[in-house]
Amino acid sequence: MRTRLRIVISLLLLLQALPAHRGVRAATSLWQPLTPGIEYREFHLPGPNRVYVARMQRANPQVTLESSIGQGRLSGGSETVRDQAVRYDQALNAWGGEWGPRNQVVVAINGSFFDTQTGVPWSGQIHSGWYAKRFTDRQNSSGFVWTDDRRAFIGACVVHRPGKQIITLEKTGEAFPFDGINLPHSENDLILFTPQYDAVTPVMKESDQGIDILVELRQPLGFAPEPSMISGVVRQVVEAKGSMLIPFDHVVLSAVGKAARSLLGKIAVGDKLGVSQELRHFLPDCQTPNPQSWEGAYASVSGSFTFLSDGIIAALDDLGAVLRNPRTAIAFNEEHVFFIVVDGRDRLRSLGMSMAELGVFAKTRLGATWGIAMDGGGSSTMVVNGEVVNSPNAELDKPAPSVTTSPTEAAGSPARIERVVANGMLMVVVQPEERSDRFRAGQTVSIIETSEVNLRLGPGTNYAPLGVVTPGQQGTILDHLLNGVLAKGYYWWKIDFGGLVGWVNQDSLG
Repeated sequence: MRTRLRIVISLLLLLQALPAHRGVRAATSLWQPLTPGIEYREFHLPGPNRVYVARMQRANPQVTLESSIGQGRLSGGSETVRDQAVRYDQALNAWGGEWGPRNQVVVAINGSFFDTQTGVPWSGQIHSGWYAKRFTDRQNSSGFVWTDDRRAFIGACVVHRPGKQIITLEKTGEAFPFDGINLPHSENDLILFTPQYDAVTPVMKESDQGIDILVELRQPLGFAPEPSMISGVVRQVVEAKGSMLIPFDHVVLSAVGKAARSLLGKIAVGDKLGVSQELRHFLPDCQTPNPQSWEGAYASVSGSFTFLSDGIIAALDDLGAVLRNPRTAIAFNEEHVFFIVVDGRDRLRSLGMSMAELGVFAKTRLGATWGIAMDGGGSSTMVVNGEVVNSPNAELDKPAPSVTTSPTEAAGSPARIERVVANGMLMVVVQPEERSDRFRAGQTVSIIETSEVNLRLGPGTNYAPLGVVTPGQQGTILDHLLNGVLAKGYYWWKIDFGGLVGWVNQDSLG
């Protein structure tokens, strides 16, 4: 193994001198346009190896990147990459800082490593501008990051400083530090739950004195270092044991023990709160400040090996990096972001790649200058326009019993065994906001369907039902900035059915 590693490193040193564009110019015509700004190509390489690549033009304003979440919940949902692509296709996004545009999902890949028993990603995630799961402190690599001003970078060491993640009560100026995002409670803590966690907050222990505070926001909850803050209005305060519903544009401040007692009697319905979050960024040594800022981060998932850094292929000697395996990766240069999937474990068709080989491919064939690996092995999957294009082989990983697989067969290719995964990354077309003016705030409407209709936590079938309404049941259209918005094939309205409040599609109303 060591001899092989020395050979690989020697090869890498030789390849550093190769210009990054040599293999790209000659092959430009082989890229297949999927939509303006996104192209696709398959590489059949000696080895043998089959590599599937999608590239997105970073400067094209009609396309962007988004992350996906299995079953839409970071509490432990898992779903195939194909089903995640369906979940977020035509769903609302917040590209531009406000909800209204929609995703047209063109390409999807699997994302982070995750706990196969629970479905929870190992590290952090940013989804549509929401900081939905914290990245692990003081690790020398965090993940791939895409920002609202179209920057791309690979995060290194990050730190969440205590006392810099705070909730401020605007009427008094009092600040309340919070202890985490979308985590189960421990003793005496204040946890902030976002809509990406689940439909409801977790149940508290019987012994806990708890309080849940529901706060409505006008924008996703991203980074806002103090004194900046993202403001919201308190809609509900409940001394409770958890299980509070989390609408799509709300957060829940959930406190137990001493943290709950510190909030009791201080915050009331109608109060304005501000949330400040800071993420300090360092180079991999976790000491030297990193010039790349996470502010404005729009989509991010955690990765593993950074195999290409500013044009330099990493000489990695970790066993997981040296062995040939199926791989999923994200690479980029100043012009493009690349999604890469490599088939593996098939000696007649595709062996897979080591990290060194992946770096060589990304640099010399794609012209990439940076690259980071995602979860690989049986998880490695690419979906293009709703179809799996590679040949995942999840059964060879012998997944835990909690991980299910669904085989599909394509003519002339091996069986495709799709693994359920925790999250992923998407290339999407940003479709412009569309509205209906059929109803108005304050108008009484009724359910015209002949059967029960789901009342949802947000405008779209991708949001969980919070209850049902029955044929003939009447409700009142509430005032909301997104009333009449088009998502998932329907126009949506926020309605109060006698105290039960949620979103209903227009086709069910009259």
